[in-house]
Amino acid sequence: MRHILMATVALSLAGSALAQSTAPVYQNNQSEAQRKAGGNQANAELFFMIEQLQGEVRRLQGELEEQRYQLNRLSKQSKERYIDLDQRLLDVSKELHAAPKPSDGSVGSKGVTTPATVESRQYRQPSEEERQAYQRIQALIQEDKNYDAAIDGLYAFISEYPEGDLTVNAYYWLGEVYLVKPQLEQAKQAFTIVATRFSDHRKAADAVYKLGLTYDRMKDVTEAKKRMRAVVSDYPGTQAATLAERYLNSN
Repeated sequence: MRHILMATVALSLAGSALAQSTAPVYQNNQSEAQRKAGGNQANAELFFMIEQLQGEVRRLQGELEEQRYQLNRLSKQSKERYIDLDQRLLDVSKELHAAPKPSDGSVGSKGVTTPATVESRQYRQPSEEERQAYQRIQALIQEDKNYDAAIDGLYAFISEYPEGDLTVNAYYWLGEVYLVKPQLEQAKQAFTIVATRFSDHRKAADAVYKLGLTYDRMKDVTEAKKRMRAVVSDYPGTQAATLAERYLNSN
């Protein structure tokens, strides 16, 4: 009886020990599996985020390349337009200087042949749309100081609204902006057109004076003084004539 009781107790202890030894192994295996599953999910999410970021970078790079292409194209077009219009300005200036002298005319102090009796022409008055376009260009010059955009706008204005009252102003301001930059050859061309082709316009006196200043900056004092004397003799009583006299007295 005693042996049976001892065997029962031994079996009971062994079973308890076995139960204790097997339970942690199962639990440990389950925890490890959960950790691995959680790690795999985090890796998958991280991989997905990286893929998204890489896709966004590729998209932005594509947009950047497209914008760079557009900027290069616009820059090329602008340069071609500048070259074309600058050449047109130069051609007009050369034609005016090469024009034959009429037999019933006289040569004024500006060095340009003028009729014996000059009659002011009637310039086309601008439309409201034309005025607004001109005001936008003036804002670029006076307020924004964005001279490159202003030059582009003036060329476009001259092409869009030829032979108008404000068109002459646009030629004059083209000279002013080029004088500020300074691009003196282009400034000379623009002022010459106003001074010769539109000599009866209200901006003509200022254009001749600024043409003199342009020659002065180009170190051609002889031509500068010639233009200043032209302002005094051909446009007496104007502010430009007063400024021209001041220049002549100081040089």
